[in-house]
Amino acid sequence: GLAARGAKVMVNDLGVTTDGQGASSAAAEAVAQEIRDAGGDGGEDRVVRVSGGRLAGVGGGASIVEGDREDWERTFNICWYGVYYNTRAFMPLLVASQDAHLINTSSVNGFWATLGPQSSHTAYSAAKFAVKGFSEALITDLANNAPHVKVSVVMPGHIGTSIAINSGRILNGRQADELSDDDIAAMRKRWASLGMVNEDTTDEQIRVLVGEMGRRFRDDAPTTAERAASIILDGVREERWRILVGNDAHRLDELVREDPEGAYTPEFMVRLRETGEWGLG
Repeated sequence: GLAARGAKVMVNDLGVTTDGQGASSAAAEAVAQEIRDAGGDGGEDRVVRVSGGRLAGVGGGASIVEGDREDWERTFNICWYGVYYNTRAFMPLLVASQDAHLINTSSVNGFWATLGPQSSHTAYSAAKFAVKGFSEALITDLANNAPHVKVSVVMPGHIGTSIAINSGRILNGRQADELSDDDIAAMRKRWASLGMVNEDTTDEQIRVLVGEMGRRFRDDAPTTAERAASIILDGVREERWRILVGNDAHRLDELVREDPEGAYTPEFMVRLRETGEWGLG
């Protein structure tokens, strides 16, 4: 990570609850200790400031037609405004630095707004498109007004993080085993359409499946969080503005560029799965 490469790292975490209450420095201090353990005391003068708050944000707000508006808007606000407000807050410091680099995390859903033709993914994808467009626009803005400040937009594929586990807790304040009857009903309807459950599947089995899917997303990902961090830092050092993370991200990018009009068809999903690089959706 940054510390292992000799960078000075600033940690920012207010430690509030998912509903914005309270405050604690415990989470930030735990990360700071990891940085110290990795040798983060000293090194280069270069400071990398990371905008975005969370690595990827939260997943939710799947459908604007059938979904809950509050969940949709909270997902969009976290994933987009988390980046925008951090950029606003840090920009004076970046401009005042002699050498600065802004890193914004978009997603493969910043150029492909779905997880597959049967998976609505509107709030997250809309926010990630916004992050990508904002970051690209900053290339010219910074070149004209603060040429010493560089920007990169990161577009990860499937990375082994806890986003799938944490999203429900952040959006609804509930873990998998605490899902409400309405949550279960909505999941049953969607998963039945995908052939994942049937009329004999119990509510408890759905709760277990939700938890297992979150753990598998984290533990069985083709790219680890550590490897993703290394790829991102290499891209920053090379001053690349566009950083794809993971073989799945590169392959998906190639396929979308080859056939943008067909990118949302079932046939495209077949081609994507045939690459052996995509296991989501």
